Formats: sequence, structure tokens, C-alpha cells
Amino acid sequence: MTDDAVELDGYDQKILSALAVDGRMSLTALAERIGLSKTPTQARVRRLEESGVIRGYRALLDPVRLGLDHVAFVEVKLTDTREAALARFNATVAKVREIEECHLIAGSFDYLLKVRTHDMREYRRVLAEAISTLPHVASTSTYVAMQAVKDEGFA
Repeated sequence: MTDDAVELDGYDQKILSALAVDGRMSLTALAERIGLSKTPTQARVRRLEESGVIRGYRALLDPVRLGLDHVAFVEVKLTDTREAALARFNATVAKVREIEECHLIAGSFDYLLKVRTHDMREYRRVLAEAISTLPHVASTSTYVAMQAVKDEGFA
């Protein structure tokens, strides 16, 4: 366990599992599901929120129904990997709406991006106007996903 990890018992795990499936579940239903009364359940949820284990609640949108079914993974190599360059890249990439995920990678390239757009034409625009112009980008390689076999988020 890392220094940032929070110790969780069985009830905490049950709370997280239930809320990951249904974040709109009432506190009464949650308490009933995990086998505790409402007051200790509420205290545990509050502790999980305050400790950052539960980062928030949101609607889970279906990108395909929104017409965003073109997914590309992009390997990015940088010209500079000093901390200031990474920080500048990170701050800029966070502003690009089409970049769904960005991961710093230990390997033959520096970043792996997950980019979601309507179609290849829009992806090419994002690559040319947003990704290629990010700070310190030396080169990119694109891999287009043909099908999402498992795409459920973390639960």
C-alpha cells in the first residue's frame, strides 16, 4: 500500500462497490445493502469523500449515442522530458476537450493519449491543430480502435 492509499475495511469496500454501480443510490438503500444502519453508513461515505477515495459523482454518458465513437490511441514522443516541459505539456493537454485520457508512460515513448472524436476527419483536425501543437511534441503515432471490448471505467 502506498502512502496515499487509504485503508478500507469490508464495509468500505461494499459501499464503494454499490456506489460504483449506482452513484444515485439513496443513503437508506445503501445502508440496507451493506448491512449497517443509516448513521454509520453516512459517516463512512463522508469519510470516503473527505479522504478523496470518492472523488465525486457524475452521469456516465454513452459516447456512441453522442456520436463520439471514433477512438484513437496516440503515442507521443517529446523533445524535452525535464519537469518543466512535462508540466507545460500536462497543463496544455488538459485543455483539449477531445483528449479523454493522458498517461505518462515508462517506455519507448513519453505519453499515451486516448482521443475521442466523431470521425476520422475530425480526428485528423485534432491531431493537426491540437495534439501536434502541444508543447515539446517531437512525433506521434496513431492507433485507431476498431471495437471497445471492455470499457466500463473503474468500479
